[in-house]
Amino acid sequence: MLEVEDVHTRYGHIEALKGVSLEVRRGEIVTIIGANGAGKSTLLMTICGNPRASAGRILFEGEDITELPTYEIVRRGISQAPEGRRIFPRMTVLENLQMGAVPNGGRYFEEDVEQVFELFPRLRERQHQRGGTLSGGEQQMLCIGRALMARPKLLLLDEPSLGLAPMLVRQIFHSIVEINRTRGLTILLVEQNAYQALRIAHRGYVLATGQIVMEGTSAQLLADPEVRAAYLEGGH
Repeated sequence: MLEVEDVHTRYGHIEALKGVSLEVRRGEIVTIIGANGAGKSTLLMTICGNPRASAGRILFEGEDITELPTYEIVRRGISQAPEGRRIFPRMTVLENLQMGAVPNGGRYFEEDVEQVFELFPRLRERQHQRGGTLSGGEQQMLCIGRALMARPKLLLLDEPSLGLAPMLVRQIFHSIVEINRTRGLTILLVEQNAYQALRIAHRGYVLATGQIVMEGTSAQLLADPEVRAAYLEGGH
């Protein structure tokens, strides 16, 4: 479904991605793990067209989307739940979800919002509450729900567990698995909680200083001594 071919991305004179290549097959959960500053968020943003890749190609369902504007990439079927959530704090939960439905003209709004509320019942309870007054976990649910409202074929999740309590982390990861299992939605997940990410993913890539340094099935990466030592706190 998604092919990233030798992609380079720059911020001025700084090269953040140095020839990244990976693929995501239809129906998979694929995770990218790595330390802070490795380029994980830059990779997801480059897939969405901002910043633009300085070299290489990004193919989605066989089409080269490297030079497309972000709104056209979203219309092709890629949605992102960004790091830091970036909800509209003065808008209500329902209004945030309406914004997510803009790419498809809101044609399926009632059906889609009901599916989001089934996935995240807390949002139904808070639907008339302003986004900025929600807890961190509720804001993350809203961020994911807003991305789902565009009816994506590929969902990009950037650090969905960041700053959440352990109980909410488990809930968010359970929801990711549910989205993949029940809807068949393909997911590319960037996550610092490497253990939880690899537990739910089918395959994974390790990104270090802007380059892919390792890849494999989740089981292979979980068992790899280098991965365990560097990203899994010695395996615990």
